[in-house]
Amino acid sequence: MAHPDLEFVLADAHEFDLGPRIFDYIVVSDLVNDLWDVQAMLVQLRPYCAAHTRLIFTFYNHLWNIPLRVAQKFGVATPNLPQNWLTQHDMENLLEISGFQPLRAWQEAIAPLPVPLLSNFANRYLAKISPFRFMSMANFMLARPLHKSMPLNPTVSVIVAARNESGHIEELMARIPEMGGGTEIIFVEGNSTDDTYEAIERSIASHSDRDCRLLKQLGKGKGDAVRAGFEIAKGDILMILDADITVPPEDLPRFYELMANGSAEFVNGVRLVYPMEDDAMRFANLLGNKFFSWAFSWLLGQAIRDTLCGTKVLWRSDYQRIADNRSYFGDFDPFGDFDLLFGAARLNLKIMEVPIRYRARRYGETNISRWSHGWLLLKMVVFAARRIKFI
Repeated sequence: MAHPDLEFVLADAHEFDLGPRIFDYIVVSDLVNDLWDVQAMLVQLRPYCAAHTRLIFTFYNHLWNIPLRVAQKFGVATPNLPQNWLTQHDMENLLEISGFQPLRAWQEAIAPLPVPLLSNFANRYLAKISPFRFMSMANFMLARPLHKSMPLNPTVSVIVAARNESGHIEELMARIPEMGGGTEIIFVEGNSTDDTYEAIERSIASHSDRDCRLLKQLGKGKGDAVRAGFEIAKGDILMILDADITVPPEDLPRFYELMANGSAEFVNGVRLVYPMEDDAMRFANLLGNKFFSWAFSWLLGQAIRDTLCGTKVLWRSDYQRIADNRSYFGDFDPFGDFDLLFGAARLNLKIMEVPIRYRARRYGETNISRWSHGWLLLKMVVFAARRIKFI
């Protein structure tokens, strides 16, 4: 009775009834290797899951069979029942056939016994790096339920951060499509040296049929502009679209569909699949994008092909959770891309990517400095590794 606020239920994992309740997290710790029927247990869990529910599984690595048997022989480890031989692939397959989607997997604990200095270093760092991670004792897997009801015909807010983009405004207004239950367009003008603000005012006045708003940015950088737009957005789904039209606005419905049908909880554009127009991206920028894509995929445990594509889409409710936890990573991302990706990964959202055809800008010049901004991004990756990977 040391914890009277907690409820303990003793039941068969294959057959249990917890009543009409939904859980945010369900932790299945060191159980699946002992079960007679893993799929039956997973099916039992489905009624207690909503779209936001996350399931966490742990099961040990069979490379440790012999060391464990030796430890059991000497009475150092507790004997086990005959074990299922579950690999990561087996567990992913069982989840998929039971109505769940694996999100990511990782390993922990190379050194299960306390050895001064060595154990902490091995468990914190080596367990996350190949080839050492394959020697880890415990496998972890994160999953979410599929085919849960989504909001019917959700509304959309498209945030367009515009600085020195006067020549693109009218085209943006004409090409941004109407989506779902309604689409609002929020222009955030970033103290341009041309007449971008006035161009937006004129375009809004001449398109009274569109739901549009205009903000004058108080801070600096695209990330600050996007946050200002998100702050006043009314739509269920938030979209970012660059004002330079290097990403075709006509592609936005593809992002919308993945969100509306529940396939994704965060959608990222990818510029590195289809051939680009000439001069759309400099070679050094291309190499940098590929490097940061590799680094992010490793950091987040989900494949991220293009971290710096300006088009990103997420639920407004999830953005609010990211904003509420922003202090965990700090507020030093001038672009907003890393802030959103780090936050989505920390919330364990399902990230999916949409390949787009990247176009060369036809008006103005890019606001990105390759070398100074590249150095800042590299520092952010190192900082994030300490916050996400090596914890």
